[in-house]
Amino acid sequence: MSVTKGTYPISREYLPFSLFTPSVSREFVLQAQKYMKVPGFLWKDKEIEVNGRKIEGYQGGAVELLIMTPKGLPSPAPCLINIHGGGFVFDAAPYHYRLAFTYAKEARCKVVFVRYRLAPEHAFPSPQEDSYAAVKWVAEHTDALGIDPNRIGIAGDSAGASLSVASILMARDRGLPLRFRFQMLFYPWLDGRNESESFKKYTDTPMWNATLSKEVTPLINPEPEKTPLAYRSPVEAESLSGMPPAYIEVAEFDCLHDDGVLYASLLREEGIPVKLYETEGTMHGYDIRRGATETKRMIAKRVAFLRHMFFNRFSKSRQKVKESF
Repeated sequence: MSVTKGTYPISREYLPFSLFTPSVSREFVLQAQKYMKVPGFLWKDKEIEVNGRKIEGYQGGAVELLIMTPKGLPSPAPCLINIHGGGFVFDAAPYHYRLAFTYAKEARCKVVFVRYRLAPEHAFPSPQEDSYAAVKWVAEHTDALGIDPNRIGIAGDSAGASLSVASILMARDRGLPLRFRFQMLFYPWLDGRNESESFKKYTDTPMWNATLSKEVTPLINPEPEKTPLAYRSPVEAESLSGMPPAYIEVAEFDCLHDDGVLYASLLREEGIPVKLYETEGTMHGYDIRRGATETKRMIAKRVAFLRHMFFNRFSKSRQKVKESF
């Protein structure tokens, strides 16, 4: 069964979020940022220990990291660097943290949750540089953190997926001695040209749409010349060589649907292994509804992928990873 938003048959399981569209006016964004805080339940879970750290980000500003460690996790442990979405202007929502807990518990890994600074006060390239600073900090502190430097992956949804890919590219371009095991991207924002068929088609879908992307652009990227093209529109990078294996999910009724499909195609052209899942009856941000059938299916696939990439004995070489996909 489905409910129609415009002409989009989105599963009824996503109500009421399938009827919700945020505002991205400067006034609304600044007001919303005041109320989006780290939820208190993070420090009440009996299975996860959470430690906060402040590191130096872009131009000396402070970036908060939340390090989530399942109790009893052997060291050195695999690590997932998790960068949340929110159009580069909204902080992480409670469901972002709950998903991070799921990854930590069910995949038996540490999760470093990155709270980069938000536009419009911290426009591009601040989110990209803050995210890279987090990646660099993790790479430089693996011993102190009890992390296996050979088992580090990165994940992000929407804008967080864009920042994840940008961080990988920055690490590659700047010679950071970190070889990511994988990248996990959920309904990623990767194409700044805004010319795809899905961008033209989905102008009024719930949760996010092409109209909102256009409206938020002046807030997040007022001076595009200050941010290298590849870091603000990764599909336009001159080269994607050396990128890690990818897991990508795209939503059916989403202006960013084609971003993920195109990125998967470009990676495959470079010989990089890709798992691409086209979810059905979904809108952007569908994993906010944890109990929906399609969401449960995809979370199970995410956890299985994490466990495979962190623990499968065949994942030590790129060729074996390619064969096991």
